[in-house]
Amino acid sequence: MPTRGGAAPLRYAAGALGVVMMGVGAALVLSSRDAPGVLVWLGGALVLHDAVLAPLVLGVGLLVAGLPARGVVRGALVVGGSLVLVTLPLLLRPGAPPNPSALPLPYGRNLVIVLGAVAGAACLVLLVRWLRRRPRCTEDEDLRGRQAPRR
Repeated sequence: MPTRGGAAPLRYAAGALGVVMMGVGAALVLSSRDAPGVLVWLGGALVLHDAVLAPLVLGVGLLVAGLPARGVVRGALVVGGSLVLVTLPLLLRPGAPPNPSALPLPYGRNLVIVLGAVAGAACLVLLVRWLRRRPRCTEDEDLRGRQAPRR
């Protein structure tokens, strides 16, 4: 498929940069003292993604697809899932940290608070959308609905 403009050179440059960065990453892994441990961790991350995370995301996406507000719900789920993935290593870390100031906060409680804020923001967006779409009565309709004042 022919490209328009100068997209082809940019695509080749991005591909070349990606190959160079993969080479740098491979060199750093192989020069590490714990190269087998890093490779096991990377393999485990790959299996976890392909066997657990991807099917879970696809399943939730299928469940949400029928909702009228699926965009807001999907956005909240993406933000919440990202927060959980970032916080999960801190929550699952075994034992106390070697430096008490390294993990000074209750991450479990704070994660619940932030996830509640994300859910609250999504509900607020849905409420604003619902209020904007709600039919409003005009002044004439309002006057017709009222009783005439008695004299």
